[in-house]
Amino acid sequence: MSFSNIASAVIYIILLVVWIYVLTVFKRKKLDFFYFLTGSIGVFLFSFILLRNVLTDILTTLTCYLTGLLGNLLGFFKAYTSHSILFVENAEGPISLYVDFECGGVIEILVFISLICFFAVYNLKEKLWISLIGILWIITANIIRLFSICLIIHLFGNDSYYVAHTIVGRLLFYALSIILYFYVFTKAQIRKQRIGDFGYDSEIGK
Repeated sequence: MSFSNIASAVIYIILLVVWIYVLTVFKRKKLDFFYFLTGSIGVFLFSFILLRNVLTDILTTLTCYLTGLLGNLLGFFKAYTSHSILFVENAEGPISLYVDFECGGVIEILVFISLICFFAVYNLKEKLWISLIGILWIITANIIRLFSICLIIHLFGNDSYYVAHTIVGRLLFYALSIILYFYVFTKAQIRKQRIGDFGYDSEIGK
């Protein structure tokens, strides 16, 4: 291990210890908002630094493979999983799409898990299940996004790439993400809120 790697590891550990200490301070002072905010940001940053490369390889390969299954089944495009490439054929000639870090959903998954970790509405068992469901949802949303991009290019040619990737694909992914966040965070928060003796959770369940 080189000196730079050792120095990076030491800095990482120091920052981790400081982060944990700050969390304990917020917890003791019952500063729930700052505890949630600091905790979520910390989990994201530390896990991103530690797991980015591993998760990128896993998620890009998995997303490319699963998207390619749909493409091969319908005959619209092919996947070369070993190179994380989707090969789309159309009337204007074939085009290759590289499934990179952005397409893998690493950031989106880590953000979701980081928020769940410090979201006080759920207990530990619920957090584990919801994290798993959220991961599967985000991966599926990415597959739908990539499939829609490839399908548009297959039908309308290479000139449609910008619209397919920048507009249609992103809108689909954002819409699916909003649905996930609404049910996991917004709706759950409303159900747990109480005003006096009135409980949203009891009323909504009726």
